[in-house]
Amino acid sequence: PYYVHINQNLFLQAYLHSSDPNLVLFLDTCVATPDPHNSTAVTYDIIRNGCVRDSTYAMYYSPHRNTLRFKFRAFQFVWSSPVVYLRCELVVCRAYDYSSRCYQGCINRHKREESS
Repeated sequence: PYYVHINQNLFLQAYLHSSDPNLVLFLDTCVATPDPHNSTAVTYDIIRNGCVRDSTYAMYYSPHRNTLRFKFRAFQFVWSSPVVYLRCELVVCRAYDYSSRCYQGCINRHKREESS
């Protein structure tokens, strides 16, 4: 566990352990949940499908393609315990492969409308 105060900036870094310098990391989805065993029932989206959902989120420059740095402000779910669990999904791509997910950025996926 990592202990922080409410509204304190939480800085995170992901690092890809690989000897291949032509790989890049992309943060596709990062969600918070009050339950470590059920990450789909109640979630708070920080990033979803590459789209920033939390106004306190910021990405930081890294001189290395295999390192991803970002931050957001710590919070807690009002109706639950003060514990928050994070689940982040990262994508690994070849550098300069502009057709890969890493270079597509935010993808707004809309639910289909039900027909009458």
